[in-house]
Amino acid sequence: MTGLVVCLAVLAAVSVYGVLHRWRSGRVRVRGRDEGKRLGAAELGAELGERATLVQFSSAFCAPCRATRRILDEVAGLVPGVTHVEIDAEAHLNLVRALDILKTPTVLVLDADGRVVRRATGQPRKADVIAALGEAV
Repeated sequence: MTGLVVCLAVLAAVSVYGVLHRWRSGRVRVRGRDEGKRLGAAELGAELGERATLVQFSSAFCAPCRATRRILDEVAGLVPGVTHVEIDAEAHLNLVRALDILKTPTVLVLDADGRVVRRATGQPRKADVIAALGEAV
């Protein structure tokens, strides 16, 4: 419960316009075509989170991927029931092709059932990730 209160406080501190502008501006893209796609433990190689899952597609020499990993780990630690799963894009090419992953890092936000509710490319801010989790939780 405390994690949820912290998340709500962070959301209150972030301007709604700023978050929406970043998601729509192209730096962090959202794709509606992912709606309805489901991923499970078999595809991810890890169990889904109880409330939501942050799936990160990374590559070995990607500096923004390392920063994204830290941000997603922090958010997953703050919000109970949220899990962070990192997938090496080069080692999982079939999944990358099926989900149309074009660059790293790409982050998918899954709800408790494994449905994709948000998709973003590029290094996100912590506030953006928390805002996106609001749709999944």
